[in-house]
Amino acid sequence: MTQLVKLIHHEGGIAEILIDRADRHNAMTLAMYEGMVSLIEQCTNNAAVQCVLFRGAGGKSFVSGTDIAYFKDFTDGKQGLDYEAFVERVIDAVERIPVPTIAIIDGWAVGGGLALATACDFRVCSHSSRFGAPIAKTLSNTLSSRNIARLTAAFGVPRVKKMLLLAEYVSADEALSCGYVHQVCVQEDIQHAAHALAQQLTALSPVTQGAVKETLRRIVVEQRLDDDDIIESVYGSQAFRDGVASFVSGSKR
Repeated sequence: MTQLVKLIHHEGGIAEILIDRADRHNAMTLAMYEGMVSLIEQCTNNAAVQCVLFRGAGGKSFVSGTDIAYFKDFTDGKQGLDYEAFVERVIDAVERIPVPTIAIIDGWAVGGGLALATACDFRVCSHSSRFGAPIAKTLSNTLSSRNIARLTAAFGVPRVKKMLLLAEYVSADEALSCGYVHQVCVQEDIQHAAHALAQQLTALSPVTQGAVKETLRRIVVEQRLDDDDIIESVYGSQAFRDGVASFVSGSKR
């Protein structure tokens, strides 16, 4: 089953995690989630990887959430707690990737797919993309407070209520207007746009990027402001010393 989640390496330190279950709109099984976490670990442990892309195959859906068949045997709320803890582990793994991440969204990003896209740093989508979690008219379940916090930081409270209370979708244009997506493209250009953005990101300081990513994660998800370890690590790095030396010499002005 983990073959449905694949790792592709591109030039320039760009890695791509492909969800390849187009016949089921890239619905995720638990084994697929586990496979994704394993590939994330591979990327994190590979110093050559400077940016990670996430993409769903098929051109109709990024990820349509967890395969609904998984829930058919649920009989009590404890199973829901276990499931949400499992999903949080996956989304947390995406957020903790130390290098920039980009979600390539061609079509629907729904439920767990919306959570996955939101955990990435940037999103590039096609004009046909739609974003939502219409659980109020489908499963009658809920999202964890951490995932709702992520959505609120990305979309704002009114749009989150639109998605979760009214079970309505946010269009690509609305997602662009509120800053959720970085760029909206015609379908044929979406891969090129994502790689162009990845090249922009890989040309910049990974030390700064990693520090900002972790600081934002703590603020949004954990409501923490402690950052002494981050600041000490950055200002004690060779990258910082090299940056100062280059700026003083005029080569970075």
